[in-house]
Amino acid sequence: MSFSYNKTWQNFMKNFLYTILSFFLLSSCVSQNKQNLMQNILTLKNSYCQPPDSYNYNYILPSKNADSILNSNNDLKPYFKDQSILILNALNSLQDAKAIVELKKDSNPNSQLEILTLKSQIDGKVNIALTELSAVTAEFDCEGERVEQMARYVDNLNQTRNNKMIIASIVTGAVTSVVGGIVSNNSWKDGYQIAGGVMGAGFGLATLSPRGRKVEFYHHRNILRDIWTENLNDKNFPPFIWYMYTEKKFSSHTGKSMLENIKGRWLQYQFDDKKELADHSVIFSDGGKYYSEELHNRVQMLNQMQSITRTINQSINYLLLDLNRMLYKN
Repeated sequence: MSFSYNKTWQNFMKNFLYTILSFFLLSSCVSQNKQNLMQNILTLKNSYCQPPDSYNYNYILPSKNADSILNSNNDLKPYFKDQSILILNALNSLQDAKAIVELKKDSNPNSQLEILTLKSQIDGKVNIALTELSAVTAEFDCEGERVEQMARYVDNLNQTRNNKMIIASIVTGAVTSVVGGIVSNNSWKDGYQIAGGVMGAGFGLATLSPRGRKVEFYHHRNILRDIWTENLNDKNFPPFIWYMYTEKKFSSHTGKSMLENIKGRWLQYQFDDKKELADHSVIFSDGGKYYSEELHNRVQMLNQMQSITRTINQSINYLLLDLNRMLYKN
C-alpha cells in the first residue's frame, strides 16, 4: 500500500512539474506577431514628430507693455478691440491699419485701391500666423499620439504580467488543495499548505506593484520642457505664438497668461504641487525610463497645449472680423 501511494505521489508531482514548466515556457515564447510589435515599439522610442528642418525665425518678440501699446493707439479703438490692436502690433501691421483709417476718408479710386493693397498685406501676415499655429498644433498632436501608443503598450505589458501572476496564484492554490487531500501525513500536509500559501501570496502581491513596468522613451526636442522652463533658446516656437502664450491680455484669467495658467494646472494635477518633483521629472528631460502613469501624464499635457494653441485662432478670427467691419464702416 505504501509503495502504491508513493508511486502515485511521484507521478502526480511529475505531472505537476511538467504542467508548471510548460506554462512558463509557453508564456516566455515570443511569437512572430510579438516580434513585429517589438519592432514597432522601437520606432516609437525616438520622436518622428519634429519638423524635418528648423526655420530661422527672427526672435525679436513683440513688446510686452500692452497698456502702453493700447494707449498710444487710441485712434484704432473705434474699429478694433484691444486684443486685435495687440495682434496687429505683434504682426507689425499697426501702421497699415492706421493708413487704412486715413485712406477711408478719401473717396478717390486710387485710395480705395491702396486700401485693398494694405488689407492684402495684413491678410498675408495673418495667414503666416495661422500657418504657424497649424504647424505647432500638428506637432503637439503627433507627439501626443506617439506617447499614447507607447502608454498603451506599457499598459498591455502590465496587464499581461498581472494576468500571468493571477493564473499562477490560482494554479498554486488548486495544487495545494489537491496535495492536502492526497497527503495523509499531517506534517507533510501542513508543510505543503504553508508553502502553497506563501507562493500564492507572492504571486498575488506581485500584481499589486503600484507603478508596473518601465519603458525607454525619448524626446530630445522637448516642447513641453520649453513651456515649463519658459525657454526660447531652443527656438521650437515661432515668436508670434510665444507672444500669444505669454501676453496676459489674451488669457481668460485676468492677471495670468495662458502659459502661467497651464503651468499652474500641471503643477497641481500632475505633480501634486511639488515643484521640485516637476523640475526633475522625466517629462521635462530628454527622455529615459517611463512608467505608464508618466506616459499618460505626458499625453494629457500635450493635449492641453494643443487645445490652448487652437484657442489663439479665436483671437485672430476677431481681428479679421474687426478689419472687415472697419472697411465697410462709414
